[in-house]
Amino acid sequence: MSERIIAGVRLSNPDKILYPDQGITKGALAEHYQAVADHMLPHVARRPLTLLRCPSGQETKCFYQRHAGSGVPDQLKSIAVPGFEEPFLYIEDAGGLIAMVQMGVLELHPWGVTVDRPDRPDRIIFDLDPGEGLPFKAIVQAAREVRDRLQKLGLRSFAKTTGGKGRHVVVPIRAARPWAEVKQFAKTLSEKMAADAPDRFLTRVAKAERSGRIFIDYLRNDPASTAVGPYSTRARSGAPVALPLDWKQVRDGLDPAAFTLATIPALIRKRKVDPWAEMTRLAQDLPGN
Repeated sequence: MSERIIAGVRLSNPDKILYPDQGITKGALAEHYQAVADHMLPHVARRPLTLLRCPSGQETKCFYQRHAGSGVPDQLKSIAVPGFEEPFLYIEDAGGLIAMVQMGVLELHPWGVTVDRPDRPDRIIFDLDPGEGLPFKAIVQAAREVRDRLQKLGLRSFAKTTGGKGRHVVVPIRAARPWAEVKQFAKTLSEKMAADAPDRFLTRVAKAERSGRIFIDYLRNDPASTAVGPYSTRARSGAPVALPLDWKQVRDGLDPAAFTLATIPALIRKRKVDPWAEMTRLAQDLPGN
């Protein structure tokens, strides 16, 4: 059986096909994470993780893993989190990213906390999930509206595709408030948007109510709730990638299907500035703090 060493990690069977439609191999997936590591790690390293593992590839049975178990590589660490019985997995470096590829991980979902302060979130996530029949420009308008409302509260936000039809608006904050307060902030803003435009937005989970509207999912802001990480692949046909965006890119002509394992390398090379570069340097407080 062939193998490769990438970022100091032994990658067995690198020619194994993980995305059959595109012919994308395990080795190619590892190369993706090696290429994006510098941009990705500030947002996923030293955070509890939920991993979607598809050891036999994207079209086969997959399963979620959050806790350590047999066969987990040394590059994956574990952290005990108050309120949970089992410790959660996390990574520290590029070796951790490649070790996850070795495990057959196709999706990486970090918490909104670091392992240093697992009880104090430092990210707020607004997950915009479109109902059936909505044109793409509706999601663009919704993301901008979330941004503008946050801006009026003195908070800067960042945009990200999800590898699907939705969008994430991410707000970095100082790790000072407990989960309940952060969730309440997200809930209040989301419900205000739904109250102001009930024909466009809703905050109820029931899918039957979502047709023609956008579900603003503030429930991501809970312990153990996660959102797909920046630069993570998705276990979907086409090998889509969740990509951080500059707000100037969040416009009607944006094609979310354009961000895939095949296109990301050229897109990153063309970028002059990482659109999320300032996120880790912002020390924002919620209003009233």
